Amino acid sequence: MGAERTLVLIDTNVFVIDLRYKQDSHHRVNKKFLEVIGEAGTGFTTVINLLEVCGILSFNLSERQLGELWQYFEQRYNVTVLPDIGLDSTFPSLRVREVFEWIRKKLSFGNAYILAVALKQLPMLSTMITWDKEHFKAKFPGRLFTPAEYLRTPIRDSPE
Repeated sequence: MGAERTLVLIDTNVFVIDLRYKQDSHHRVNKKFLEVIGEAGTGFTTVINLLEVCGILSFNLSERQLGELWQYFEQRYNVTVLPDIGLDSTFPSLRVREVFEWIRKKLSFGNAYILAVALKQLPMLSTMITWDKEHFKAKFPGRLFTPAEYLRTPIRDSPE
């Protein structure tokens, strides 16, 4: 039996930089991070993040391209989207209180919803990757890294 690997929550902005902002100063390291996490198979994001990505890119993609992005997102990045739902499913079941508790910690609705869904799916979640660390600092219960910081972290899969 091998050592268990830590799943890493990846925020929307990491995917958006890769897909839309190729001239962004973070694009190269962002792409390297996605390659590393894809090879490790330890990345995940929530269906809320995927909907955010699709919403942001909907202005520049055809309906066919948007549908393909939704359909092939997990394969493209070798990440898991949680919960595993299709377009005909209902939103993840949460109590309003679960989201509101995050909002009380000064998170936007979108970020609060993402964390509530992620932690409901993986209560032991300990690592999150985002370019917006300041939004989650002192709120997310685990380790926060930018993609660049994560790549420089020597022991990525060990518990805290």
